[in-house]
Amino acid sequence: MTPWQHRVDNTDWTTVAAELDQYGGALLPQLLTAEETVAIRELYPRDELFRSTVDMNRHRFGSGEYRYFAAPYPEPIEQLKQALYPRLLPIARDWWSRLGRAAPWPDSLDAWLEQCHRAGQTKSTSILLRYQENDWNALHRDLYGDLVFPLQVVINLNEPGVDHTGGEFLLVEQRPRAQSRGTATLLPHGHGYVFTTRDRPVQSARGWSAAPVRHGVSALRSGERHTLALVFHDAA
Repeated sequence: MTPWQHRVDNTDWTTVAAELDQYGGALLPQLLTAEETVAIRELYPRDELFRSTVDMNRHRFGSGEYRYFAAPYPEPIEQLKQALYPRLLPIARDWWSRLGRAAPWPDSLDAWLEQCHRAGQTKSTSILLRYQENDWNALHRDLYGDLVFPLQVVINLNEPGVDHTGGEFLLVEQRPRAQSRGTATLLPHGHGYVFTTRDRPVQSARGWSAAPVRHGVSALRSGERHTLALVFHDAA
């Protein structure tokens, strides 16, 4: 068992599932040590590890920059994804059951990604993001194609209050026949945050319905913040 598998397995997934039901997102324990976060941050200048780089300001996605890792992923990205997928899968299937949708996800991440590849979604989607002072990320959803896994995870690779101020993780939920609801979370150093990729089930007098959710990052007041984003479907 890898240390990342051990950390994922030791998470209180019952509490995580309950928080996801209530808010659409949930804080995870420390998935990466301080030394591991430094090692991942130091990958950012290594062009050979990435398939593309996005200037958020140029595309009007916000301000800042992010890079898509090329596959195969460096350690521990693949190990984290393999450990997280089977823990997230029961939550995803339960959500789709409530919404009356067929759940297309097989038991293993490899089988699911093969399904994505057969559908033409072959591009790797794990991301390393870098924010500097005044950078921010606009509200969005990471869909990339018709095949979507409904949960994803981000990990803060810097220490809030030391390496940066600001930079809260944002969720905005469009509630049925009501005003939108926002949630802001300052992610601790090395901790993960799991959240809905597209929507989540909400209950009303008429039964279950899907509430669309977008995510983003508030403006950095100072310093620098790196984030590792783990998406569980590949891109077209």
